[in-house]
Amino acid sequence: MPRKHIDRPRLRTVALLVETSNDYARGLLRGVVAYIRKHRPWTTYLAEHGRGDEPPEWLSEWRGDGILARIENQRIADAVVASGRPAVDLSAANLIGSIPWVETDDTKIARAAFGHLRERGLRQFAFYSDQRFNWSKWRAAEFSRLCADAGCPCEILDASAEPGSARSWTRQLRRTVAWVKWLAKPVGIMACYDILGRHVLEACRVGGVAVPDQAAVVGVDDDELLCELSDPPLSSVAPDTYRTGYEAAELLDRLMSGEHFEPRAYLVPPLGVVVRKSSDMLAIDDESVSEAVRFIREHACSGIGVNDVLEDVPMSRRVLEARFKKLVGRSPHEEIERVRLDRVQELLRLTDLTLEGIAEKTGFQHAEYLSALFKKRVGVPPSVYRKRHTPR
Repeated sequence: MPRKHIDRPRLRTVALLVETSNDYARGLLRGVVAYIRKHRPWTTYLAEHGRGDEPPEWLSEWRGDGILARIENQRIADAVVASGRPAVDLSAANLIGSIPWVETDDTKIARAAFGHLRERGLRQFAFYSDQRFNWSKWRAAEFSRLCADAGCPCEILDASAEPGSARSWTRQLRRTVAWVKWLAKPVGIMACYDILGRHVLEACRVGGVAVPDQAAVVGVDDDELLCELSDPPLSSVAPDTYRTGYEAAELLDRLMSGEHFEPRAYLVPPLGVVVRKSSDMLAIDDESVSEAVRFIREHACSGIGVNDVLEDVPMSRRVLEARFKKLVGRSPHEEIERVRLDRVQELLRLTDLTLEGIAEKTGFQHAEYLSALFKKRVGVPPSVYRKRHTPR
């Protein structure tokens, strides 16, 4: 009996022009891998490739189906255009105006960093920038706008604008030391990414600026190795690189199937701030409110309520509410809720605890209430958050 013929879809071949030398790019690749495993197999070309490298020699003769690329220079851009293949850019440089690009949302990254530093009671801010990159410019612009809206000063130092023809780490360090010593204290400093966050911490150490008491520092990318090797460990905004890579792969798949998409930015919001010792401080002049905030952050996950706060900081509820709202920007109840939900998100990302187990560890009596509140505040149910934000 003749064997029944089964038509199988042709295996697509995709070039991945994405470096593997940093945690951000590897996160993108993890998202791409997840899409391939879930939807359809691709044959992929992933050459040894560094940021800013020349395009690989094989690309000029390559006859694959599509390209996912971090297009960081004009040579790569020209090679991608010359290939004539559907392509999706994973870089903020936006050097090809005719293709879509998927990137982390730099505006929301700046908002996350500013909100975290502002929650510490800080009223003076600074941004350590690298103006060679669009993502740094966009983060600096939004951070400055938020400071202005809050009536707070913001000083900016461009790490790439060193005088002279050659950049020198020694000269740059001296310049950064002078800057951090000059800044009014206490100050919240956002570095445009983790490597410059480490530079700020080193400048503070050399300049005798206490971290976090005089300078609270936050980076971007949450490169765990870099952050934990910093002294003190560096707080950082975690971009959702997994989702960014996944959505870029999905977009390319649909382009290869003949769909059309506008050549614009498709932006992915960050996961939030991963808090470490470099920003674990509180700068509130009102001693009673400062003590109330400290009590909440130490005990929120034990199931406390506002009455417990009032027992620790004796004053009328009305006075506490008014002073707390003015200085912190939230009510005591909202602060308890925020601290609990921050811990819930951390446990969802880093553990395999059940929702019941997480509720028990974060002061919620019922997992059902936790789930409803989480969806209301975060925008997705805990199960979706865990699936989306747990490294694969």
